[in-house]
Amino acid sequence: MPFSHHGSWFGISPVVAPHRQAEDLHLVSHQGGMHAVLRLTPVHPGTGGVARSTWHATPARLTWQGETGQVQLAYESCDTVRLLGRGLGLLIRAAAAELTPFSGTYFYRDPVDGSFHFTSYETGRRYRITLLKGVAAAEGAEALGTAVRSVVLSGADEWEAAVEEIESARRPYLPDGAFAAVAARGEEAFRTFAEAVTAGPADVAPAAELAAYVLWSATVRPAGFVRRPAVLMSKHWMDKVWSWDHCFNALALAPGLPDLAWHQFRLPFDHQDDSGALPDSVTHSEVLYNFVKPPVHGWALRRLRERLPRPPTAQHLTEVYGSLARWTDFWLTARTAPGRRLPHYQHGNDSGWDNATTFRTGRVAVTADLTAFLVLQSAELSELARALGKREEAERWLRAADSLQEALVELLWSGGRFRSGSPYGGGLSASRSLLDLMPIVLGERLPREIGERLAERIASHLTPYGLATEHPDSPHYRADGYWRGPIWAPSTVLIEDGLRRAGHTDLADDISRRFLSLCEKSGFAENFDALTGEGLRDRAYTWTASAYLLLADDRARREAEQTRR
Repeated sequence: MPFSHHGSWFGISPVVAPHRQAEDLHLVSHQGGMHAVLRLTPVHPGTGGVARSTWHATPARLTWQGETGQVQLAYESCDTVRLLGRGLGLLIRAAAAELTPFSGTYFYRDPVDGSFHFTSYETGRRYRITLLKGVAAAEGAEALGTAVRSVVLSGADEWEAAVEEIESARRPYLPDGAFAAVAARGEEAFRTFAEAVTAGPADVAPAAELAAYVLWSATVRPAGFVRRPAVLMSKHWMDKVWSWDHCFNALALAPGLPDLAWHQFRLPFDHQDDSGALPDSVTHSEVLYNFVKPPVHGWALRRLRERLPRPPTAQHLTEVYGSLARWTDFWLTARTAPGRRLPHYQHGNDSGWDNATTFRTGRVAVTADLTAFLVLQSAELSELARALGKREEAERWLRAADSLQEALVELLWSGGRFRSGSPYGGGLSASRSLLDLMPIVLGERLPREIGERLAERIASHLTPYGLATEHPDSPHYRADGYWRGPIWAPSTVLIEDGLRRAGHTDLADDISRRFLSLCEKSGFAENFDALTGEGLRDRAYTWTASAYLLLADDRARREAEQTRR
């Protein structure tokens, strides 16, 4: 889990690349992608040799503890960290050993104020180090090619310094208070955030505060293509906002931080193209359109409106209605073949379930989950149109929802299960992927018999830890198979909600309980081994933390309602 601060584009972490962990902590920036810029190594203040140390952190203070002393780091602001050392020095060096005309880090000392600058090609930013107290010894200043570029901070008793991520220039650094005051402000900032997002589940969800830290520390300020405050999926290598992940973060934030929640929901719509499509992902320096993501936004907006402490304004509803209508029309035109009644995905990536076995027999596929989401989205558009006084449009969207659902059952429900097909024609196929059971999201709209069959099949995917995305008995099940086995947060939340609305509350309660316990055991990984509960891949994933907070809050609300009765 990286150590970072709300609004910052960099963090302190040993994770320097996908699935790669260094021995030392690094300053890792996410402007221009994920780039380890500076390597941070505790050293003996007298000899300069590497000092054995361990590190630990609270939400506001990171500490290297050595035999002779310690170094502490705290964020003064979202682009500045303060360092304080006693009995231990710190070697700060460029993570890239080689400087070329197009890559690496240039190092020099600024004649204006005596500060040291590491200028990174990869991030396009400068990292200014200002000594406040003690001694600084530099090596490799102005060197080209392959060289050690570093500065050692130390002091006979105590030393202090600041590290800033800046653009081209900034006035000489002046400290904003003593180190202890800086750390105290960071602690207060986190506590304020945590109290807002854990108000409901705090006493019944022991991992709520840690989940809050994952969200708080992964939030960045507007910069580049990110035009709003944004919760990245992670401050590891998954440092983007994908166009369905953001919905789950919005739902978790909604009760306590409604403005930040609304920004999360709206962010991908800032880049909606002329066809109505949303981008696959948005990050600091790129917006990708090579794939899309599933239209869960109608479902999410309905839940978001339920969870916000105050209704969206008429202006907000008008804006979101137009965006959501264009997004829905994209699927009904650009992704529905002539003469066909149901839309299709062009690849598993479009579904968010990249390699699910639903797509084994054909990547371009008509699947039941897609139509189910569009039914809910059309129904939500009908509600929005009615709220905005657009009666004819409300009726049109309601007819679209009913027509899509009728076609879904007529064309894809066969032999007691939903199947998938090809927009080119031909027969239907079935898989043992949980994705084929996703139409449970229709909840109360489902015919009772279909809801019961789906619930039975969903229950068979349950392991002691939650819902396996591929049935454990399937020959295609893989423990770390991405969407071919592991437990994921979004599928858990969507299915739990659908089951509850379809009347299968006991099963929904069981799924919720198992997922909450899983996070309390294994943290907030991108996904989890369905048979052992081990966290897999990225270990600080925001939609997992949000799913935990959302499910815990829902449980707390239900228990409070039962108490009132």
